[in-house]
Amino acid sequence: MSIINKAAAIGGGVIGAGWVARLLLNGIDVSIFDPDPEASRKVGEVMKGARRAYKQMLPDGLPKEGKLTFAKTIAEAVADADFIQESVPERLDLKHKVLAEIDQHAPANAIVGSSTSGIKPTDMQVAMKKHPERLVVGHPFNPVYLLPLVEIVGGEQTFPEAIEVAKELYASIGMKPVVVRKEIEAFVGDRLLEAAWREALWLVKDGICTVEELDDIMRYSFGLRWAQMGMFQVYRVAGGEAGMRHFMAQFGPCLKWPWTKLMDVPEFNDELVDLIATQSDEQAHGLSIRELERIRDDNLVAIMEALSQQNKGKGWGAGALHKDYTRQLAKLAARKTPAKPVAKAKAAKPAKKAEKPAKAEKPIKAGKPAKADKAKKSKKKG
Repeated sequence: MSIINKAAAIGGGVIGAGWVARLLLNGIDVSIFDPDPEASRKVGEVMKGARRAYKQMLPDGLPKEGKLTFAKTIAEAVADADFIQESVPERLDLKHKVLAEIDQHAPANAIVGSSTSGIKPTDMQVAMKKHPERLVVGHPFNPVYLLPLVEIVGGEQTFPEAIEVAKELYASIGMKPVVVRKEIEAFVGDRLLEAAWREALWLVKDGICTVEELDDIMRYSFGLRWAQMGMFQVYRVAGGEAGMRHFMAQFGPCLKWPWTKLMDVPEFNDELVDLIATQSDEQAHGLSIRELERIRDDNLVAIMEALSQQNKGKGWGAGALHKDYTRQLAKLAARKTPAKPVAKAKAAKPAKKAEKPAKAEKPIKAGKPAKADKAKKSKKKG
């Protein structure tokens, strides 16, 4: 059950709205800020799709939704939040501006997560003059309300306690937090996707296949394997009884063959864009983006439901987590009232490091937002 009292979402695009949907459907109140005059409509469209998907997961009824409030400023949105998710466009200057404002007005113990797809947290937290130690990357995958993975990355100034609290917060809303061990651009998921994307662009550009043929090759073969075992476990099985050692010995030499163009990038010009976009339009067969989203969500729910029945009913991979998540939501729905925190994720007081000055205010403690006057009283000399 969630340990988040009140959440704030900064940015209501595809990813930001997905966060809003997951939080609201867990019974958590959310205050959102987005200067886009169409933000309310766009978030509403995402909420329609999320409710539709969750009704398939919980046919007996959904939990009572949290309350959604559209704030007029960032300061208003984050004022009493203990969990804040930033999802603004991938521009470092914009991230700096937004995170500085969040840091200025958010309670001292609020965890701040960034949805960035590839910017290192160290490069972002330099704009946070009060509490850079509470910033983590919380990188999700679309649709956020269904796909459970969130990559957590800490920066040079991030306290280990903040990462631990972030793991608890994300897990409390049914997600699978994976902490990236070393801070790198694009983290792990997008590194893999970028490699596949580059090769896919070459294959289409060189006329080897169309975008539809490439997608068919993925979704009718290794895409199905990856969905339930990932890459390394699939290859372990492919090695036969000798396992991974045999697979590595058999296919390792292929790495030296010039099969791929991963280090080269096709010229990104209008001709390539027109080629990919035209073939993509043909592949859609007239289906709108909203129709494709519904098909995607139906397929994802069906796959996770099927996986939840495997392993003698215990569930397998994403299916095991899906099984636990639907049980959690069902219990919440049975209460007929929004969730209240059942535990407080308390972070131990961080040890002071010689090379870093003492922090100005009381550090991270999740579950109970700090009031502004209390935060002032807790200031310590640097």
